[in-house]
Amino acid sequence: MGRTLTFAAAGLLAVAAHAAGIGAAAPAFSLPDSNGKTHSLSDYKGKTVVLEWNNPECPFVKKHYGSGNIPRQQADATAAGVVWLTINSGADGKQGHVDGAAANAFVAEYKAAPTAYLLDPDGKVGHLYGAKTTPHLYVIDGGGVLRYMGGIDSIASTDTEDLAKATQYVPQALAELKAGKPVSVATSQPYGCGVKYGS
Repeated sequence: MGRTLTFAAAGLLAVAAHAAGIGAAAPAFSLPDSNGKTHSLSDYKGKTVVLEWNNPECPFVKKHYGSGNIPRQQADATAAGVVWLTINSGADGKQGHVDGAAANAFVAEYKAAPTAYLLDPDGKVGHLYGAKTTPHLYVIDGGGVLRYMGGIDSIASTDTEDLAKATQYVPQALAELKAGKPVSVATSQPYGCGVKYGS
């Protein structure tokens, strides 16, 4: 029994060592986008990068896209030189899974403005970052260090009326990084639909 617990604890430590953590180097990855082009995190060395987990069928995602909240954040961020990568880790056959054409249609429907929409159907990158919900947001600074991970804002609901009252964590983190300040809220509880991993 003691040996079993020891092995289990060692396994947890091994997972923790590879998981994304605030103040640590963001895990490296490469993924194809909706047009077949491969993007690697290392391509954006020196730039601030936002990762946004997405499921087009999730009511929480629909709230933030239908209201224009996420497309507006994407447009503002990319206009300021930030790289915004939307990632779909939904497995084939699961709710929210998209191919390239469906991803492009989603982006067009909501006039979204990510740098790219990346496809992660085997969930490797989602698991690497510990992405739990859609949406789930991460901010990586120009040195490749993870500075924010958590929810998109401070009010967990599908009600668009809550947007005006909520703290929008990503724009706040981006503004603080640009000003050379520490990120005041580095982690928050993500909310939304569970990422529909295959395993």
